[in-house]
Amino acid sequence: MAVSEILFMFFGGLGLFLFGIKSMSEGLQAVAGDRLRIILEKGTKTPVRGVLTGAIVTALIQSSSGTTVLTVGLVNAGLLPLKQAIGVIYGANIGTTLTAYLIGFDLGAYSLPILAFGVFLLFFFKNKKLNYLGQVLFGFGLLFYGMDVMGEGVKPLRNAPVFLNLMQNVDNNSLLGVLIGFVFTGIVQSSTATIGVLQELAYQGAVTYKQAVPILFGDNIGTTVTALLACIGATVAAKRAALTHFLFNLTGTVIFLPLFMLGVFPLIVMGFTDLIYFIMPGFEGSWETLNVKMQIAQTHGVFNVSNTLIHLPFVSLVAALVSRIIPGEEPEVDRKPQYLELRLLTNTPVALANASRELLRMGRIASESFEHATRFFINRQAEDKRLANQLEEIVDQLEQDITSYVIKATSGKKLTADLNRRSYIILQAVGDIERVGDHADNLVELAEYAEENNVRFSETAIKDLEQMIQQVRNILAMSLEALKKDDRELAIKVVDSDDIIDKMELELRKGHIQRLNEGKCTGSAGAVYLDVLSNLERIGDHAVNIAGYVLGER
Repeated sequence: MAVSEILFMFFGGLGLFLFGIKSMSEGLQAVAGDRLRIILEKGTKTPVRGVLTGAIVTALIQSSSGTTVLTVGLVNAGLLPLKQAIGVIYGANIGTTLTAYLIGFDLGAYSLPILAFGVFLLFFFKNKKLNYLGQVLFGFGLLFYGMDVMGEGVKPLRNAPVFLNLMQNVDNNSLLGVLIGFVFTGIVQSSTATIGVLQELAYQGAVTYKQAVPILFGDNIGTTVTALLACIGATVAAKRAALTHFLFNLTGTVIFLPLFMLGVFPLIVMGFTDLIYFIMPGFEGSWETLNVKMQIAQTHGVFNVSNTLIHLPFVSLVAALVSRIIPGEEPEVDRKPQYLELRLLTNTPVALANASRELLRMGRIASESFEHATRFFINRQAEDKRLANQLEEIVDQLEQDITSYVIKATSGKKLTADLNRRSYIILQAVGDIERVGDHADNLVELAEYAEENNVRFSETAIKDLEQMIQQVRNILAMSLEALKKDDRELAIKVVDSDDIIDKMELELRKGHIQRLNEGKCTGSAGAVYLDVLSNLERIGDHAVNIAGYVLGER
């Protein structure tokens, strides 16, 4: 076979394989939806539960990198403490072994029918769930078809002098095998893919089991590159979580590579495999009866489970270590409600008073989100973007918590006119405050668009914008103060200020359109600028709504 043909088949098969994994993973994640995030948030109270959750989520979406990046994202948003995230990361390494086991079953003969059935579900049904299932099956079939194509391409390598010499060097130097696995996985960004390639190379006789294991260890270290890249520009806690993933696989290799070189680790894997066959009724076989693909999968599984068992008792120590390596403290806003005491639900007046306090706290957080969003738009500081997003997420959660609490406190009870009015104000105002957070989020997205598309604004445009931001800031602060003190006079001032904001928006729109006509501003800049004005005006409207509830006009 010509060199070009080998390269075409190998890289073409690898491309199909990678696309199959991506398609399958995205389909599974689409089926799971937002439940993955909820599972990770709720199922990590202890390190052991975190490991189980990480393993299950990764097995479901077939991507340890996906789980780890999602975990880093939750830590970055402040939704997941570092200690809980460590357990999830450990579990993700166990869950990712499932794909290697599936490859070990060698379902290549069924790849095309599975692929065809997946395409059938994708194109001939309108039901979204069936479409997602089709995407999963399409990816699954493509994965195995890509393996077959790749296998045909790597067959000649078992007789190629250059490749044989490289593998001979791995025999003599296991660290070279680790380096090969690390570099390859770091480039491909998927340990699942590189381990699959390794399994196929071994199946074709190009790589022996002894040569494959060090490369397998390197694959496990290389997969941490994805999380390390994901934490660039993230919070200190997120960087610590990514570093934990790297240290977990690095120390695992440091522990098990010498055991492998001494011949101890293969004996552990073989003994564990034979034990499984012994204790499972109706199954006959042993390590020797497994094909080399399954032997590599089993080694991968035993390595990750053993590594997790070794690390699990030291979660607190690991958290302290990464905190020392990456120092720094970040002020975090308490995401949990501070005043919604469940034991007070039977005392409606007290419960509503506490709900009012939580509502005002929510208003302050929404105001801070708006503040950071506008700063990010003007100055493009990443920290302002992070805080704006984090605070907006807290506002969304508090809306649900406060609404649920008030309904529980008032449902089925006879309320006085005053209590009825208070509950009404809370339930109405909470929606307006949440919308303030949404508009702050919109401002962040507009700033991101402007940054990505190199949109620039004139000094006059920025100066006018800062004046309107200040006006909106004032009216929002006044509305929250009127709500806090039930101050009708201040509420009237807020309502009167609405005309000022509306007039300012109109004048700024006219001024910007004039700059567009004069060629002082581009069309893309104009569209973004007008959207910003619209969002600022809407925040002013929500502030007026809050004042209206105080006045009893809404």
